[in-house]
Amino acid sequence: MLNHPTYQMLLALKLDGMADVYAELLAHDASRHQDPSEWISLMAAREKSIRDTRRLQSRLRVAKLRDENATMDTIDFQVQRNLDRARFEKLRDGGWIRSRKSILITGPCGVGKSYLACALGFEACRQDHPVLYYRMPQLFADLAAAREAGNFDRLFRKVVRADVLIIDDWGPDILSPSERRDLMEIVDERYRRKSTIVTSQLPVAKWYDTIADPTFADAILDRLVHQAHRFELDGHSLRKTLQEEPHETRKPGFAQSFGRSG
Repeated sequence: MLNHPTYQMLLALKLDGMADVYAELLAHDASRHQDPSEWISLMAAREKSIRDTRRLQSRLRVAKLRDENATMDTIDFQVQRNLDRARFEKLRDGGWIRSRKSILITGPCGVGKSYLACALGFEACRQDHPVLYYRMPQLFADLAAAREAGNFDRLFRKVVRADVLIIDDWGPDILSPSERRDLMEIVDERYRRKSTIVTSQLPVAKWYDTIADPTFADAILDRLVHQAHRFELDGHSLRKTLQEEPHETRKPGFAQSFGRSG
């Protein structure tokens, strides 16, 4: 370990990235003739890179995305599944998060709905947004368990406060009365405040039937579908042909619209 007072001070301040660059610069005689501002710039850049990586890793641990390898850069746009590349790529900049819009992804089993949702979730984490991923059955199970354990409010706040909530695998089961209420409360709290991604094998128009209560269905779908980005995927399941590939092409997919497409 370098025994230099400046290096030791940087370590004491937990500026490990800056300390590493400082040690590297000291080790090269040519660096000693550089402008001090260049040293500072290199040191700050390394420190920022390390902190950004740590922050992303922390966001991803909390998000618990289903597919940790899914990113916007690994999506296979050559797969025939009716995915509009230009429209989907526009989501990369996170404007849909800042404008608190939903994304609805529908399509048959195996076309990549979950992968695409997780790719968007990864990009949101990279942009330092809190993200949570849940399969719909697990979300309801966790809420029911929290209610029984007496800490429902704590979990509910965590769910509604995430900048991006991914609800994967809507349907085809009919929602129970308690599930309808919980979903209504979540959607209502997040409406125009946070962004939600929903994936489903069912067309959005059929979500009405799974909610199984006209009043709740109207309220939930009005809040979810209003101004949402909607993608309808089709095609054959890629799992059948790429069972050995842990690649995105196993799960392409995006949502179907309720009412007019947008």
